Amino acid sequence: MKKVLTSFMNLSTGEGSRIAFTYSEVDEDTGNIISQNNKGNFLVMNTEVQGHLDAIKEYIATAHLK
Repeated sequence: MKKVLTSFMNLSTGEGSRIAFTYSEVDEDTGNIISQNNKGNFLVMNTEVQGHLDAIKEYIATAHLK
């Protein structure tokens, strides 16, 4: 079984950045979807990951909000 990321979102919360995500579980041999729309989330505690999120936010602000 393979887990395939289908979407994610960065949320700003009181605790900091939270990543919410959905994924599907796929049978690697047949390609059949075992389950879909599974959900998870976590707080971003890694400074490198936070730096990437900050860069994406800056790109959006510069390229799409000005």
